[in-house]
Amino acid sequence: MKHIVSVSLGSSKRDHAFETDFMGEKFRIERIGTDGDWDKAINLIRKLDGRVDAFGMGGIDLYIYIAGKRYMIKDAQRLSREARKTPMVDGSGLKNTLERKCIMDVQHEGILDLKGKKVLMVCAVDRFGMAEAFAEIGAELTLGDFVYTLGVPIPMHSLKTLKILGSMVAPFIVRMPFDKLYPTGSQQDVIIPKHSKYYYEADVLAGDFLYIRRYLPEKLNGQIIITNTTTSDDMKLLKQRGISKVITTTPDMGGRSFGTNVIEALIVTLIGRPIEQIKPEDYYSMLKEMDMRPGVVDLKEY
Repeated sequence: MKHIVSVSLGSSKRDHAFETDFMGEKFRIERIGTDGDWDKAINLIRKLDGRVDAFGMGGIDLYIYIAGKRYMIKDAQRLSREARKTPMVDGSGLKNTLERKCIMDVQHEGILDLKGKKVLMVCAVDRFGMAEAFAEIGAELTLGDFVYTLGVPIPMHSLKTLKILGSMVAPFIVRMPFDKLYPTGSQQDVIIPKHSKYYYEADVLAGDFLYIRRYLPEKLNGQIIITNTTTSDDMKLLKQRGISKVITTTPDMGGRSFGTNVIEALIVTLIGRPIEQIKPEDYYSMLKEMDMRPGVVDLKEY
């Protein structure tokens, strides 16, 4: 049996494990949160290195991508360098493939007509491929990277602006302590409504779920969320706060959707080649073979 472990800096309350058959292989998939404890995460990786088939890096990205350029997050290296025998992936190999494909599937399969829809991405540099897909379809984008990540009240409305300004600040952002940029540990349970007008003005809230949740207003008016990892408790919260539908870029697996880091770890294990030898077309080919579709939950029926 293949064994995938997502080691996350996030809350242990979101832990989950199950076994499944995937592409003819048996897998055990686990998500283990370390509640923002870096030493605990490092020790867990050391303990499991060489004993599992692949690691997912949860609660933190190794890279951000802007206009085809990759910027490495300094703090993430503390984790990745501990995986000396077992491959470790953060999901970035899929964010420009799976999530782009998800948006196109949502549009072309009639799940939701995104053309002309007002879409808020709380943080777009985390999911640049998704942002590009929205723009290609003709959605009206509001990019909240400066508003929500840096606390600078400057929303952006085009990828061109994001490319210019993002390229200027990215070299400095990736050197900041990660917990200043993204909620880790118990902070993931805290919701701080902030600059809520952008949420209310949007038809669709898209991107990383914990970013969206972090600033979620008390009561929305039927907005739709397109995101990654969700649990049943998340769905209950979203229904209470007025969300009408949730579309996940990864399908339901054992009662919840997993992050792109887990799906990438699955694919890397199945391909069986070193990570540096796996190209975007390999991911696309595998996704096509897996026939992976967006997950859709109508909260009116939840």
